[in-house]
Amino acid sequence: MRRLTILGFIVLITAVAACGNRRSGPPAFNENVIGGNPDDTFDEDRSTIWDIFDRSNAEQTTQVNRYLWAAALDVLSFLPVQSVDPFTGVIVTGYGTPPGGGRSYRATVHIKDPALEARALNVALQSSGGRAVSPATTRAVEDAILSRARQLRIADGRL
Repeated sequence: MRRLTILGFIVLITAVAACGNRRSGPPAFNENVIGGNPDDTFDEDRSTIWDIFDRSNAEQTTQVNRYLWAAALDVLSFLPVQSVDPFTGVIVTGYGTPPGGGRSYRATVHIKDPALEARALNVALQSSGGRAVSPATTRAVEDAILSRARQLRIADGRL
C-alpha cells in the first residue's frame, strides 16, 4: 500500500512538472531544426488562457470622434436616450416619432473610429413593430449625422 502511494505521488509530481514550459535559461540549440526557432515551445509572444487575467492592459479604450458624437445626439434629439457609452462609442435610444412623421423609430449608433468619415459611423434603425427600416432611411439618417458633424467641425474653427 505504501509503495502504491509513493508511486502515485511520483506520477502526480511528474505530471505537474510537465505542465510548465517556462525555462530559466536560454533555449537549447537543436541541430535538427532547419530554419526557424530552435525551440518552438518557448515563445514569449504566444498568448495563453492565463492572459485574460492579466490586468496590465485592462484600461483599453476606443477613441471616438467628438463631432460625430455630438452630431448623432443632435440629429437624433427627438429620440429619448436610453444609454450612452462614450468610451466604446455606442448610443442607444428608445422609441420616438420624428417631427412631421407618423411612425416611431429607435436607433443604435456606433462610432468606431476617431476619423470624421462615413466608415466610422454605423447606424441601425428599428420601427415600432420591431421591423428593420429601409436602407434608404438608414442612409439618410447617416448622411444627416455626417453633414451635421462637418458643420460642427467647421464652426469649431480648428481647421
